Amino acid sequence: MSGNNAIRGARVGSGPMGEIDHGMRSARIAVSYWDAEGNETVRYFSADVDPAEIPDQIDSPKTGLPAGRDRENPPVAQKNEPYKTHLAYVKERRTEEEAEQLLEDALKKLRQRRGDLKKNQEQ
Repeated sequence: MSGNNAIRGARVGSGPMGEIDHGMRSARIAVSYWDAEGNETVRYFSADVDPAEIPDQIDSPKTGLPAGRDRENPPVAQKNEPYKTHLAYVKERRTEEEAEQLLEDALKKLRQRRGDLKKNQEQ
């Protein structure tokens, strides 16, 4: 004997089968954003939201690039500076001549100290 279950595949509490309206939907507006590759992303906002609160720019979920509302002039991705080493920062502050002079002074002090150490060891 085959069983006939009237609610198979339906959620409990879903209401009558074939119900079209599952409640009231609030009014909303669609805002389109475009990235530099021409991809469109649509975001929905409540119609009661102040237009000043709607962001002018978002990150595109497809490319990760910034996306703006102006289709013809999408925002450009900011160029990230690579990590700088300590030496790179020093080279920004010092000229080549200053670096040579500092190196020469440091070597001179080192040679004097080593010379003094050798004299002390001989005695």
